[in-house]
Amino acid sequence: MKKIALLGATGSIGQSTIEVIKRHPEEFKVVLASAHSRTEELLNYGNEIPIDHFVITGENGVGISGHPGNIHKGEDALLSLLEEIDYDIMLNAVVGSAGLKYTVAGLKTGHNIALANKESLVMAGDIITELAKENHCKIIPVDSEHCAIMQCLESAKDKSHVRRIILTASGGPFSNLRLEAFKNITLQDALQHPTWAMGNKITIDSATMANKGLEVIEAHHLFNVYYDEIDVLIHPQSVIHSMVEYIDGSIISQLSFPDMKLPIQYALSYPDRFDATAQYTDLAKIHELTFYKPNFEKFPLLGMAFEVGKNGGIIPTIFNAANEAAVTLFLQEKIHFIDIPDIVEKELSVPNIYNPDLETIIEKDKEIKEKIYTNY
Repeated sequence: MKKIALLGATGSIGQSTIEVIKRHPEEFKVVLASAHSRTEELLNYGNEIPIDHFVITGENGVGISGHPGNIHKGEDALLSLLEEIDYDIMLNAVVGSAGLKYTVAGLKTGHNIALANKESLVMAGDIITELAKENHCKIIPVDSEHCAIMQCLESAKDKSHVRRIILTASGGPFSNLRLEAFKNITLQDALQHPTWAMGNKITIDSATMANKGLEVIEAHHLFNVYYDEIDVLIHPQSVIHSMVEYIDGSIISQLSFPDMKLPIQYALSYPDRFDATAQYTDLAKIHELTFYKPNFEKFPLLGMAFEVGKNGGIIPTIFNAANEAAVTLFLQEKIHFIDIPDIVEKELSVPNIYNPDLETIIEKDKEIKEKIYTNY
């Protein structure tokens, strides 16, 4: 039985993880579950499955009596527990840059990471991959695209056999919208994703295709590929989750019904496979699979991400921080949808800092966000 530390338990990934664990109680045990502010939802999990420790990292501590398990409050308490308790794998589903410190903590203590927090690799990819190597840890991606690539790469005897990896993208709600209509996009429009049910931040990132840009940078670090070996294709059906093309022309893809429970279960069960928690895929009901290239004019953040990744240094941290701040402002309806890429682009015109340490990365993240919030 694998012992799991589940961070970000009340978000969409966390909720799906609980479903996977309920489906396989003989295989998985949650020894720690954390949330930032949704206290009651977190503690109610204790009525569904055994959980040893609950951690609330935000200020909300309402309603914490009468529940099983040990209850802890604050980020420091979570970091301490990650050093002290016994677990086999951390599933980091914390949203945004806040998840970076926990990925580092898990790797430093020699634990494998099921990583749904892509920002860890975007901000500090070189540091994270080096920590994993030094501590003999495995980073198993939870993103459906990177989970697909990991499985497709099992056919590779040697990295030199790989020609390119192909990340698929649903295209979000605006892939067929004319560019001139983007100025009229409302918050409600942007929150209507055609395929996936996700948290608000990731849903907006999908609408701008910033999320796919972050995944490009993540793929570079996870699979040690150059940026010119990474392509993006729009695939509205979201059935093929990504592909790997080999030098002989073979393309290996992973297909499944679009449900995050599959990559979550794969990450937790790896290298084994268990009976599905998500529904099986009925290929006879899939009448077409279509692909086309992304429109970088409509979705400039995707093109920016490639350049940001190539620049490296502190620039990916700035890109991520500016995007997080701009999305927060848009969710608060303080800016328009078309303002998001403009805000991000303005912050990128700065001298780079190469090989930044974690302290510099965290400080720059905070600095960029405070600057943007002050200006808007």
